[in-house]
Amino acid sequence: MSKVRNFIPALAGVLLTAPQLLAADDGGASIIDGIKSAGIIGAFIILMSVVAMALVIEHFMTIKRDKLAPTELFEELEELFADNNHAEAKELCEADPCYLTNVVREGIIKIGHPFATIEKHLEEKNEEENLKLQHKIGWLSLIAGLGPMMGLFGTVWGMVGAFAKISSAGAGGVNPADFAGTISLALMTTVLGLVVAIPTTAFYAFFRNKVQIMALEIGTMVEDLFERFRREV
Repeated sequence: MSKVRNFIPALAGVLLTAPQLLAADDGGASIIDGIKSAGIIGAFIILMSVVAMALVIEHFMTIKRDKLAPTELFEELEELFADNNHAEAKELCEADPCYLTNVVREGIIKIGHPFATIEKHLEEKNEEENLKLQHKIGWLSLIAGLGPMMGLFGTVWGMVGAFAKISSAGAGGVNPADFAGTISLALMTTVLGLVVAIPTTAFYAFFRNKVQIMALEIGTMVEDLFERFRREV
């Protein structure tokens, strides 16, 4: 676990600093020079990296046990269930909505029905909450997919411009400086697209696995709460 905690900040640093490192060359070109050479497409890719980093920070703040299933909240629900005070438990769930309480509330509503009915609604609600989180982190997957595609678009656009200049040169010959800008656009957009896509893909995989683990853990917690109703059958 400690290795994972050390890896995440390092990966975040790559997402923030890699464009600057890759944009610099032996002549001391800065990140601004790199973005200028990549044109509007490169600027859009950089903007995507900023959005990705904002999403990563937000996910670290919200997709965690303390937010999705606070321990003290679960313990309070356990006490209420032990006292058969289901009405107060429902009020607690409504007053403090989160992944855990949303699922528990669905089960409380079905108390009095056969346990199979309660279990089915718990599973459906758990799946619904899981899908909400999967949709939430899905924006990272979208950015990770768009990055290389935008880079490829910039590459094709730059190469088309380069060959157009070569074609228009005619018999007079081609001066490399005439189409160096379009070649730079072609190369830099590819680099920037990969720089955004690689760490964003890693973060998406990290949060996807975290959501799956959290869904299993919360499912077990809810099952423990409602197991008493199985024994009453």
